[in-house]
Amino acid sequence: MKKIVEKIQWHIMKRLFTPLLVLALFLVSYVFYRIKIVALLSEQVYQNVNKHIAAIFIICIGFIVQRAAGAALDWYRETVAIKTISRLDDELIPLIRRTLNVTIWMMALLVILPYYGVNISALVTTLGVGSLAIALAAQDTISNIIAGYMIMLDRPFRIGDKIKLSSGEIVIVQDIGIRRSKFVFEDNAIIIVPNLDLSKSKIINYTYGEEQLGKKEE
Repeated sequence: MKKIVEKIQWHIMKRLFTPLLVLALFLVSYVFYRIKIVALLSEQVYQNVNKHIAAIFIICIGFIVQRAAGAALDWYRETVAIKTISRLDDELIPLIRRTLNVTIWMMALLVILPYYGVNISALVTTLGVGSLAIALAAQDTISNIIAGYMIMLDRPFRIGDKIKLSSGEIVIVQDIGIRRSKFVFEDNAIIIVPNLDLSKSKIINYTYGEEQLGKKEE
């Protein structure tokens, strides 16, 4: 257990070296600014400079958090996921990474905007109304995204599986995307199907059947 913890710490520190170095240089520059430059500035200039300094500091922190989260996911993929029989974690890690990145930078943006006089409460209300309008206008897209997550969780098929689609084609699963999935025919032609259609249709999975047959023979 101790070795595992040490590996995690070392992996994260390697990924954090550059952003921590940038943050250290920023802090040194800030100390120099406070000691040597602040006294020379007018009140208005001082307030404006402080806004930019706060924004840069928050961006640095966001960068560090993003790299730390990415390092943790990379470590999990390279040391844990690779040893598991299930491919679920391998398929979910890229989605988790994108979700974390969007969340981190959205939070950083919400912290920075008040420094520039943006009313967050009004912005959140506007975004809520706008999100509702977008959701209504993009129902199919959202449905496909939800269906994509459900396919990855329920696992009716996996990348590399041989399956038969409801339309009758026998294909190999090439990729399970957020909105659409890709399948390859024997002649290397590719068919792309919306995830919502896949979640509603009957899928015959030959690979699952072969695996079950192999277990029974053993």
